[in-house]
Amino acid sequence: MIRASAKWAGQMQFAGTSNSGHSVLMDGESKVASSPMELVLIALCGCTAADVVTILQKKREPLTALEVTVHAEKAPEPPRVYTELKLLYHVSGKVNRKSVEDAVRLSEEKYCSVAAMLSKTARIAYEIRLETE
Repeated sequence: MIRASAKWAGQMQFAGTSNSGHSVLMDGESKVASSPMELVLIALCGCTAADVVTILQKKREPLTALEVTVHAEKAPEPPRVYTELKLLYHVSGKVNRKSVEDAVRLSEEKYCSVAAMLSKTARIAYEIRLETE
């Protein structure tokens, strides 16, 4: 079973810890650390980026760099869930565009657990910017 916890560290700061033993500082007021909702966006970027790298490596595509960014909109009233997400994939290397498109699509539709959860409340769109070397 997976376990995670958040321990109050004073003011609106919390130390989050998971099964891996790694900790992350969270700040509900976003003054000294990422907020919990910001961490959800970071998790989305990390999840889909890992999928895309894995898929492209399996296809033996010569990927040299990948950065995933997300722009998000939240609901105006509580609970202020994400309602619109736009992922932007900055891909570098002599990679085949169709291979990148397939990898992104597979991540978003099949493999990325974070995207699967967020898609229950948010519309997710994506764009690929390919910089071939």
